[in-house]
Amino acid sequence: MAESGKNKTKSSSPSSGFLNRSFTMHASVAESKVHLFFKNPPPLSHNRAAPLSKFHNSMDSVKGKVKKLRSLFESKPSSSSSTLPSPKESSPKPVLRPTKSIGSGFINPTIRLPGTEDRIVVYLTSLRGIRRTFEDCYAVKMIFRGFRLWVDERDISMDAAYKKELQNILKVKNVTLPQVFIKGKYIGGADVIKSMFEMGELAKILDDFPRRQPGFACNACGDVRFVPCGNCSGSRKVFDDDEGSLKRCFECNENGLIRCPGCCD
Repeated sequence: MAESGKNKTKSSSPSSGFLNRSFTMHASVAESKVHLFFKNPPPLSHNRAAPLSKFHNSMDSVKGKVKKLRSLFESKPSSSSSTLPSPKESSPKPVLRPTKSIGSGFINPTIRLPGTEDRIVVYLTSLRGIRRTFEDCYAVKMIFRGFRLWVDERDISMDAAYKKELQNILKVKNVTLPQVFIKGKYIGGADVIKSMFEMGELAKILDDFPRRQPGFACNACGDVRFVPCGNCSGSRKVFDDDEGSLKRCFECNENGLIRCPGCCD
């Protein structure tokens, strides 16, 4: 038994030495390969190098375009610039000519509105059918209210007779609104009034008119300038006792309205 045990130990010792020897050989080979890899790295593959080369080519083309654009903007001025006068040379100064003041003369003094020499008359509309026309009428009305003046506002949407009256005065079938008359003389439309107001000419013309109290409004019509007819109560019809039938009221207009007796007398 003792001999067999010794034989086993003897037989096992050469195999273990062989395994140890093979392990050391494999380890040394692996270390040498790693050392060679880091010392001489392998070249990149063709598939990976191709995108990089395309990227560098595109960048070079972009740089070339940028240089061309920069050369265009940084190019020196042509010889034509030499014809420009030098800053030392005195350039001729523009001659300023006096312009005619708008307030010195009315736009068309030949057109007059008789019976209105003591007031301001504005033909306008309170309807919002045409936005630009309504805005112009409202702007002119606010300009005169800013001066705290009483204005004879003749709304053609409330009374069609004012439209016919304006057509006869201007000798025009298609009239534009608003139209302004001051002291019986024709001034113009919204553009003329706005320009005169901005230049201060309108204030000079309106110095002779009396001012109203701030916030004043007519108690009868609320500055609308119209009230319902007292004869027919706005129905435009009255009963005729003699004939026993209804007749048209001749004291009001087509809307059953009359001019406010409180502020339009």
